[in-house]
Amino acid sequence: MKVVAFNRTQQGTGASRRLRNAGQTPGIIYGGAEAPQLIALDGNALFHALKKEAFHGSILDLEIEGKTQQVLLRDFQMHAYKQLVLHADFQRVDTSKPIHTKVTLHFVNAEISPAVKLSGAVISHVANELEVACLPGKLPEFIEVDLSKLEAGQSIHTGDLTLPEGVTALTHGQNLTLVTTSIPRGAASAEAAE
Repeated sequence: MKVVAFNRTQQGTGASRRLRNAGQTPGIIYGGAEAPQLIALDGNALFHALKKEAFHGSILDLEIEGKTQQVLLRDFQMHAYKQLVLHADFQRVDTSKPIHTKVTLHFVNAEISPAVKLSGAVISHVANELEVACLPGKLPEFIEVDLSKLEAGQSIHTGDLTLPEGVTALTHGQNLTLVTTSIPRGAASAEAAE
């Protein structure tokens, strides 16, 4: 995805407020060999871009005065009740060095899993994202978790995932639980009564 930004020279609360009143959002780019760079982005375009999942989980081409650099969205602050982005942080990406970031999990085929279809179980998502390490070119937009073979009482762990080539899960030696199934108490007692 492409993002257009502008250099900004002034910083501080007053300068940021003036930028926001003019419809822009202050931001910063950091990381890599270069010094941190203050930027301003179109506030409305940034607000709508943040609604897209791909904006959060992919390498962005940030253009400043005709020069493009690859960045990753690291953080952003929203106004408490207005549809307004207060600030955005971007990190420069070196294509030859691995990056560590969180990737969204997409859970599919829950409605056809034996746990739901045959046992009336409830599927609980323990985690909605997974921390991974990979080269920037291999960064997936999301990781799919297939629930089609999930039985009642079973769970899916990070060791059960099929990750894209070149992507490793950062679990620090633990086999983290991602999904669990449980049969509701009322359904279990009805089965026992039968």
